[in-house]
Amino acid sequence: MANRHLARSVVLQVLFERDASEGKMSQDDCLGRLAEYAQEFGARESDQPFMKNLLQTALAKQNEIDDVISKAAPEWPIEKIAAIDRNILRLGLTELLFADRAQVPAKVAINEAIELAKTFGGNSSSKFVNGVLGAVYVELGEPGKQEGGKRKDGGTGGPMPVEELVGAVVYAREGGEIYLALVHDIFGHWTLSKGKLQPGERKNDGVIRKVEEEIGLTVSVEDELGENEYIANDSSNSGPGKNGKKKRHATYFLARSDFTDILLKREGGLDDAQWFPLQSVGDLNFYDDILPVVTRAINILAQKGRE
Repeated sequence: MANRHLARSVVLQVLFERDASEGKMSQDDCLGRLAEYAQEFGARESDQPFMKNLLQTALAKQNEIDDVISKAAPEWPIEKIAAIDRNILRLGLTELLFADRAQVPAKVAINEAIELAKTFGGNSSSKFVNGVLGAVYVELGEPGKQEGGKRKDGGTGGPMPVEELVGAVVYAREGGEIYLALVHDIFGHWTLSKGKLQPGERKNDGVIRKVEEEIGLTVSVEDELGENEYIANDSSNSGPGKNGKKKRHATYFLARSDFTDILLKREGGLDDAQWFPLQSVGDLNFYDDILPVVTRAINILAQKGRE
C-alpha cells in the first residue's frame, strides 16, 4: 500500500471510531488514537504531520463538510449513509475543499477516496463516493481537469463560449473600522458577490445590479481589482461538435456600501453572507483564485486609510 494511501487509511480509522462514539471522543483522544493506529499499521514517521493536519482539518470542518454532503446527495440524509461511506466522504471532501491543491490535486483527493471505498466499503461504496465527490468537483469548476496534457484540438472538442461575469469586494466603514461583505457557498468557502453581465451592460452597472440582487446592498464602484478565468459545465453547449463547456471570465471591483444589514438571496449555491472586520478576513477560507483579489482590495483599503 502506497505510503500516503496508508496514511489516509489511518486517519479514516480514527474518523470512523469517533463517529461510532457519537462524537464523544475529544480532539486529544483522536490524536492519541491516530498515533496508536499509525504504529499499528506501520505508517511512516515522516507522514505524521500530514496525518495530523488531515485529521484536525476534518474534525474542525465536519459541520461544513456534512452540509456539503447533504446538498450533494439530498436523497441521502447524512445519518442514513453507511458509517464507513460517510467518513470516507468526510475525508475526501476535507482534501478536495481544504487541502493545498499544489500538494493534493483535486483528482488525487477523489481517486484516493474511491480507493478507500473499494478497500473498506461495501459493493456500491466506491460508486456512491465517486458520485458525491464528482458532483462537488463539477460545482468547483473541475479544477485541474486540463492537467496531464491537451488533445490536438486544444482539449475543447469545439469552440468554447465565453460568459462574462462581474463581482465585487464590498466594503463599508463603521465606527472607525473597515468591514467586508462576503458570501459563503455550500462548499465551505467565503467568496465574493458576483454574477453574469447582461448583454450591453457596462461592468460598473453590472456590479451595482448584482450586489443589490444577491445581498441587498447599494454600492458605488471604485477600483478595478483584477480578472480571472475558469472552465464550467454548459448544458446549452453540448451535442455534436460542441464540448459541453464554457469559459467564465470574471472582472472584480472594489465597491463601497453603507454598513447596513445584508439580505442574502439564497440561491446559486450560497448559504450565508456576513460583514467581517478587515483584520479577521485573513482567517477565512477562500478559493485560490479569489484570495489575490481580496488581498489587492485589502492593500487598496489600507492605502486609502493612510490618505
